[in-house]
Amino acid sequence: MSLPRARELGVASCSVCLQVARVHDHQPVCCPRCGSRIHVRYPHSLSRTWALLVASMILYVPANLYPVMTNTYLGADSSSTILGGVALFLNEGDWLLAGIIFTASILVPLAKMMSLLYLLINVRRTFPSYRAHQHARLYRITELVGRWSMVDVFVIGILTALVQMGAISSVEPGIGAQAFAAVVVLTMLAAISFDPRLIWDRDMS
Repeated sequence: MSLPRARELGVASCSVCLQVARVHDHQPVCCPRCGSRIHVRYPHSLSRTWALLVASMILYVPANLYPVMTNTYLGADSSSTILGGVALFLNEGDWLLAGIIFTASILVPLAKMMSLLYLLINVRRTFPSYRAHQHARLYRITELVGRWSMVDVFVIGILTALVQMGAISSVEPGIGAQAFAAVVVLTMLAAISFDPRLIWDRDMS
């Protein structure tokens, strides 16, 4: 026996304060607590998520191919990509820092994009309830780990602010850092735009 859904009962929760209110599919309703608009399902959730995800996947290529940082020391410039920085730390024997950068800058954004892609492809399919639970858990994990993919951008920002010694030494963010920051922002927006309630719409429980 399947449990009734909130949509079938004519109620929905506010995405801002989680207040539950009675709604109608085709009538806009404002939250009685915070005044935010309550939607039974986010309008154009899938198309918006697809657009943001595809844009982030395109920018992921220059984010890894172009330098994320340019260091000028005594007039000589040296640039480094994300993978170049990982290789440098490995050569220096700093395996922990290399692992952190590789995980936060390569694996986490890639895993987040693949997770969202998987959810978008499968959200219209019919699954048993246990598969829907797994998909919901995957979405929560994707939201949780996505914030850690900004480590490189934070490090570059700190170095740019601290290592400015005129003609002796300076650090400037490269086009790779800008592309990487755009990837992180776009994947965060894609995760926010995706309505996880769609996972349960065709649940076979």
